[in-house]
Amino acid sequence: MRGSVVLVIATASLSLVACSPPAADKAADKAPAAAAASGHTAEQTRNLATFDDLDFNVYSGQKWAEFSRSHAENIVVHYPDGTTTTGLPAHIEGLKPQFVFAPDTRIKEHPIKLADGDYTAVQGIMEGTFTQPMDLGDGKVIQPTGKAFKLPMLTVGRWENGVMVEEWLYWDNQAFMKQIGLAP
Repeated sequence: MRGSVVLVIATASLSLVACSPPAADKAADKAPAAAAASGHTAEQTRNLATFDDLDFNVYSGQKWAEFSRSHAENIVVHYPDGTTTTGLPAHIEGLKPQFVFAPDTRIKEHPIKLADGDYTAVQGIMEGTFTQPMDLGDGKVIQPTGKAFKLPMLTVGRWENGVMVEEWLYWDNQAFMKQIGLAP
């Protein structure tokens, strides 16, 4: 119970911080030492390091075959729009379209990283540029605006045996649409 309360408070804090300007790039470099110094267990520190590799290397590099290093085969993923996928293949298929209309999508910094029990909460800064057509399905396509985006996002993960078995993703879709020129 204590862990759940701490995680809820941490997630709320991260949500507030997600609206703030990102910290300097040096924060990501200091995070592993800070995690160890903050009293995290070896397993929590390992999970946070795995998550760094996931975002900085695997996701940003579109190395879909390597997602199994951080995600369980039957992972349940909850998205900001309220949808949920079950299974790693479905999650990966949900991520791929981002790279079609914004092939330079990347996450290169984690200003905030927390762990409590089997949970991690990590703020990332997602960046990219809307340079290719966005396929909406049913023959509908939005032409690229050439506009860049940079927005904070939050991932809460529940870990078992070194991989996430459940993941909650949060970002502001309205801010994203404004930045790429699709909303006023």
